[in-house]
Amino acid sequence: MSLGGGFCKEMIESHVTYGDCDASSATTSNLELRNSPFKKGVLTLSENIGIASNNDVHELLECPVCMNLMYPPIHQCPSGHTLCSSCKARVHNCCPTCRQELGNIRCLALEKVAESLDLPCRYQLLGCNDIFPYYSKLKHEKNCKHRPFSCPYAGAECSVTGDIPFLVMHLRDDHKVDMHDGSTFNHRYVKSNPQEIENATWMLTVFNCFGRQFCLHFEAFQLGMAPVYMAFLRFMGDDDEAKQFTYSLEVGGNGRRLMWQGIPRSIRDSHRKVRDSQDGLIIQRNLALFFSGGSRQELKLKVAGRIWKEN
Repeated sequence: MSLGGGFCKEMIESHVTYGDCDASSATTSNLELRNSPFKKGVLTLSENIGIASNNDVHELLECPVCMNLMYPPIHQCPSGHTLCSSCKARVHNCCPTCRQELGNIRCLALEKVAESLDLPCRYQLLGCNDIFPYYSKLKHEKNCKHRPFSCPYAGAECSVTGDIPFLVMHLRDDHKVDMHDGSTFNHRYVKSNPQEIENATWMLTVFNCFGRQFCLHFEAFQLGMAPVYMAFLRFMGDDDEAKQFTYSLEVGGNGRRLMWQGIPRSIRDSHRKVRDSQDGLIIQRNLALFFSGGSRQELKLKVAGRIWKEN
């Protein structure tokens, strides 16, 4: 049984605010606690309530539903069985141990224990060696430079994450993305019946240069009521590294040219976020048709580009 009601009291959840931490980030892996040093205050509290070892602390803080460690708000039923806030909604307010209604009872003693822990970053195995108090840890993990990257593929809702070498192989092998070496490129886009514009009309190419990888996106979509084509570059790495590079894009025809120059966006920013911010070369459909020779039956665009590293 979890800690008794003597340490717990009923509270209305809306009266307590826990910074900017959401419920989904209110649990952490068991490995983090096993590897974590405890503050002196936790050891004192542990001794006062009869906790004999770190393993006992681990058992007390382990949610019986998801098996992750619990952090405030920690809920309990009238019999003292505890579970984390994420799982409270999943079990429909019914205690998974005794089936009693959970209500809004909070276990303040366990919350005190949880708040007193120093824990390593959840991305410790990926190279982060920092240790934080719990709430600082949550804020750090949102921007930890060692956290995995999301797949930059825009054609489907791909949930794959990993480091850059893994994602490059994933794009090549699973999404069949074209890979090219070099810092200059010519991207040819051909589409029949250009009067039809759909958000799913897109292309992705990966370029390797300067020992890094860049994703060139080209797609057609509706910008308000106007159909447009857009090309932009994303850097496969963090934003501070992306700022070391600059790229230019150019499209033209019939004696006209349209040019764009900018800094590639990190793939930390989603494809949709970059596209919706219009941070790239945008070509109105009528202008794209003009560049194609004036034919309204087929669109033929060639986007030339160059990537260089700033000194």
